[in-house]
Amino acid sequence: MNDAAARTLLFDLDGTLTDPFEGITRSIQYAIEKLGRIAPAAEALGWCIGPPLQVAFRELLATEDEKRVAEAVSFYRERYSDVGKFENVLIKGIPEALALLAAQGYRMAVATSKLQSYAEEIVVHFGLSDYFDTVYGSEADGRLSDKSDLIGFILKIRHIEAGRTCMIGDRKHDIIGARNNGVGAIGVLWGYGDEAELSEAGADQLVPEPGALAAAVAKTCP
Repeated sequence: MNDAAARTLLFDLDGTLTDPFEGITRSIQYAIEKLGRIAPAAEALGWCIGPPLQVAFRELLATEDEKRVAEAVSFYRERYSDVGKFENVLIKGIPEALALLAAQGYRMAVATSKLQSYAEEIVVHFGLSDYFDTVYGSEADGRLSDKSDLIGFILKIRHIEAGRTCMIGDRKHDIIGARNNGVGAIGVLWGYGDEAELSEAGADQLVPEPGALAAAVAKTCP
């Protein structure tokens, strides 16, 4: 199938396909403690799921020192690459929703701010590989961690028509990235962004649970 003519769905990973709360929050705590700081409670770190790591650590450490931020990211990956990436839970109903969308002829890819190698391992671990043509993520140096940049890169490299593409995610970064590239935007409410965040960012549709995803996609990316 020609990518340019296909209806294409781009899926966020964290909070959209899987719930990575334990692995991400524990790895953030580990990084902050390695820097000699007292780490916040896990319950206070939910907002860190979605934005690029560099953005989260700038705020957590209250610094614009990129060397310090890079050090924090390195410590985070030290733990996450070992155990954190699999401290993760597949969201109930996701395989069924993906199977239905695949049967309806949609081409699907993962588009995540997470390091691409981690994202690929997670998709394989949860048995989702058959649904996705490709997994796109960020580079080790932070390139393509911004969703606007990542979506633009995917459209360009795959020669995909923006008007026949939809981004599906749980945070404002997914919606803003879609809007900045002329792509349809669906916000999911089972992740870490609430209705206000996703609506204010400009989501075309809000979906309460995976079973309702196909109907929302049909309206946004017919």
